[in-house]
Amino acid sequence: MIRNSNFKKWVKVPVIVVGCKLDLRDDQQQVSLEQVMSPIMQQFREIETCIECSAYKQIQIPEVFYYAQKAVLHPTGPLFDQESQTLKPRCVRALKRIFILCDHDRDGALSDAELNDFQVKCFNAPLQPSEIVGVKRVVQDKLIEGVNERGLTLTGFLFLHALFIEKGRLETTWTVLRKFGYDNDIKLSDDLIPYSSFKRAPDQSVELTNEAIEFLKGIYELFDSDLDNNLRPIEVEDVFSTAPESPWSDAPYKDAAEKTALGGLSLDAFLSEWALMTLLDPACSLEYLICIGYPGDPSSAIRVSRRRRLDRKKQQSERNVFQCFVFGPANAGKSTLMNSFLGRPYSDSYSPTTDVQYAVNAVELPGGIKKTLVLREIPEDGVAKLLSGKESLAACDIAVFVHDSSDESSWKRAAELLVDVAGHGEDTGYEVPCLIVAAKDDLDSFPMAIQDSTRVSQDMGIEAPIPISSKLSDFNNIFGRIVNAAEHPHLSIPETEAGRSRKQYHRLINRSLMFVSVGAAVAIVGLAAYRIYAARKSASS
Repeated sequence: MIRNSNFKKWVKVPVIVVGCKLDLRDDQQQVSLEQVMSPIMQQFREIETCIECSAYKQIQIPEVFYYAQKAVLHPTGPLFDQESQTLKPRCVRALKRIFILCDHDRDGALSDAELNDFQVKCFNAPLQPSEIVGVKRVVQDKLIEGVNERGLTLTGFLFLHALFIEKGRLETTWTVLRKFGYDNDIKLSDDLIPYSSFKRAPDQSVELTNEAIEFLKGIYELFDSDLDNNLRPIEVEDVFSTAPESPWSDAPYKDAAEKTALGGLSLDAFLSEWALMTLLDPACSLEYLICIGYPGDPSSAIRVSRRRRLDRKKQQSERNVFQCFVFGPANAGKSTLMNSFLGRPYSDSYSPTTDVQYAVNAVELPGGIKKTLVLREIPEDGVAKLLSGKESLAACDIAVFVHDSSDESSWKRAAELLVDVAGHGEDTGYEVPCLIVAAKDDLDSFPMAIQDSTRVSQDMGIEAPIPISSKLSDFNNIFGRIVNAAEHPHLSIPETEAGRSRKQYHRLINRSLMFVSVGAAVAIVGLAAYRIYAARKSASS
């Protein structure tokens, strides 16, 4: 890393160390540059090469620039760990994907013909039979499991590349990686991702197509080796063993889907994680689909949904994935609702949510139809920041407002949030359907709870609060009702007093304009009639 003073940040670049004025070295001096630099290179792994030169006597000057160019075009850092003398994990994953792509008959080894095809693709030149024999002999002499009766194994393929790098032939491995679409960070280069396929308006979202879902079902069956509908964590890692890393190890995907009793993922949970990744980061989703072997045009794997504004006009949504924003005051039961959605047991312990959290799962509707629901929990202190953006509600299909039904202050705060969100939607044009959830129904309601909440919901034109109790596992079909309201977005859009006044004002203005237009039309017709009458009278006299 090098400090960039202009931008005040560290820039990750390869480094070479050059010892100058070699012509002034004392011939009796026994200490070599290698002895001096070895401990430094051990400490600073970004150093690619050390070399001595003399500008005065033109000693090794071309070599300095050669190594500088090589360090940029074929850096060691992304490929090889100097300390452990092994290929880095991301490099191994990329080479594994390349191996699988070249193993056309899927027998776990590269035959002579497959090795030759690989050579032609990467280096535009075939291998002679004797050269293929020589390559396999080099591998087998060092690593007996690197070659079997079918050809070069993955272990042997990785060993070859480690050998190339150790011998300074990094350009060989880099040529292979770049031929298969990798950039200097060993990620698929941008030109392989069809960004134009998911250009969208703020109120549009991206979903997987049926073609991509069928492919993912096949992947699930392939890696669920014991066919128990439980993809264990080690099997999930195996799914992504040809990708840069496992994408679900960190937020927002970690713990966002339901786990089986054995800690794995069911097919629904596996597809739900993919739906969430496609919704939040379509480019990442496409990159990982390509990395795990999606066979078709990447643009055929995704589709952009219809605009939500148009959904409201047509009174029906065609989406398969719905995003629900979950609002509510602290300790209202938002996180408990999220956990219940993922089949987690109820807990009395309370831990405040400080960051946005996601929960995603399949919801089965009448007729066996399944939709994917994404719950996004908004911390109470994050609401103001969220609503500071004009398009902040554009990606929301439905908003849910949770309150503790035993706490009057909790209800009042939830009602305030509802008015804030509804008002923001009216002001920006990104109105969203809303539902009120009365949590902790197992506790005694505060006085006037039903009357007050019913009045507010009636005044705003939305459904009465839905009582639930996570403790008693009584959810009143809340998740199905959320999806149903999202599917019919015109039915549950709240109206604030300010919004109602604004509509009345516009109706009054439009009515006045209509009366003015009618009056003008009558005057014009009267004037025309008078002119006709005058003309006829003049003609008769």
